[in-house]
Amino acid sequence: MSLSVPPPRCLQKPLVIPHRRMFGPGPSNVPPRILEAGAKPVIGHMHPETFEVMSDIKSGIQYLFQTRNKVTFAVSGTGHTAMECAIFNAVEPGDGVLTAVNGIWGERATDIAERIGARVNTIVAPPGGYFTNEDIEKALSKHRPAVFFLTQGESSTGVLHPLDGIGQLCHKYDCLFLVDAVASMGGTPLYMDQQEIDILYTGSQKVLNAPPGTAPISFSERACQKVFSRRTKPLSFFLDLSWLANYWGCDDKPARVYHHTGPVTSYYSLRESLAVLTEEGLEKSWKRHQGAAEYFHEGLESMGLKLFVKEKRARLPTVTTIVAPHGYDWKEITGYIMKTHNLEISGGLGPSAGLVLRVGLMGGNSSKANVDMVLAAMRDALKHCHKSKV
Repeated sequence: MSLSVPPPRCLQKPLVIPHRRMFGPGPSNVPPRILEAGAKPVIGHMHPETFEVMSDIKSGIQYLFQTRNKVTFAVSGTGHTAMECAIFNAVEPGDGVLTAVNGIWGERATDIAERIGARVNTIVAPPGGYFTNEDIEKALSKHRPAVFFLTQGESSTGVLHPLDGIGQLCHKYDCLFLVDAVASMGGTPLYMDQQEIDILYTGSQKVLNAPPGTAPISFSERACQKVFSRRTKPLSFFLDLSWLANYWGCDDKPARVYHHTGPVTSYYSLRESLAVLTEEGLEKSWKRHQGAAEYFHEGLESMGLKLFVKEKRARLPTVTTIVAPHGYDWKEITGYIMKTHNLEISGGLGPSAGLVLRVGLMGGNSSKANVDMVLAAMRDALKHCHKSKV
C-alpha cells in the first residue's frame, strides 16, 4: 500500500502566533514568568518532583479559596471540566438539583445535570439581575434539592452575585452549595469555609493569568460524604473523585495509583500563577481589581456609555458589561478595535448576546494604565465606526 494523504504543506511552515492585548472575558494575557514556567522540561506525571509541584498547587488553591478542605486539587481541563467534575460526582440520577440561572453558566449547569438524569428545577433572573436570599430560600423550601448551583461571577452578564448567608440556607435544607467562580476567583472576596460553600471551582486562564487547561476545585467534608457514599458510580471515569483524590494525594492511601497522564507543564504554569498571586496577597488583588473596575466604569460613563448591570455592588470587577452603543453594530466595534489596536474585547454571550460589549480586566491586566488603553481604543472605535441615523 502507498500513502494516500500527502504531508500537509501548512505544517511545513513555521508557527507564527501574534501578540495580542487580551481584554475579553478570557483567556487573559500570560505574563513571561508564567510562560517560562510552562516551558520547563517535561518529567513523568508520577515522578516525586511532579507530586511536589502538585502539593504546592494544592496549598495555593487552599489559600486562593480560603479553605482547609483536604480534597482540593486541579482538574485536567478548563472550567467546563471542573463544572462537570462537580456535578458528575455530587449528583446521582434521580437527585434533585436547583440551579440559579442569571446567565449562561446556570443554563449549562442545568443542561449537565439533566443529562445525568437529575430532577432539575431552576430559578431564573433577567440578564443583569441576581437573586435575594429570600428568593433562594423560597426555592430551597419548595424543591428540597440535594445540590444548589450558583455562579458568583457571571461573565455573560457581568453580575457579581452576593454569597453571604446562602451556604447556611442550603445546609438548613440539607443541600450542598455548589459555586462557579471561574470569572471571579482572585478578583473579588470569597471565603469558601466561612461562607459554607461545599464545592467550589475556577479556571486557570482568568485572574490567575495561566494558560487554559487546569481548573482548581475543592470539596468540603460534607460534599465528600455524599460523593463517597453514592449508590452508583459517577458517570465519568476521568472525573471520578475517588480516583482524582488519590492521584492528587488527597486521600489517606499509602500510594498514588495511575489514573491519567496529568498535564505536567500546565501544572508548572498553574503553580507559578498561584505563586504570583500569593506574593501579591489576596486582599491586595481584590482591592486592585475593584479599583481598576471602578476607574473603568467612571471612564465609560464619562463617554456617555451605559453599564449593563445597574447596581454598583452587583457589578463583577473582572468582566464589565457595557450596553451596546445605540446605532452601532457591536461586531464592527470589536472588529475595528482588534484590527486597529490589536486588542480583544468581546460581544455578549448566551442571554446577553447582541445586548452588550464585554471587557475583561483580570490578573495582571487589571490596572489603570490598561483601562486607559481600552478607553482610548473604544473612543477611537466610536469615532470611526459607522453609526446609523436611526
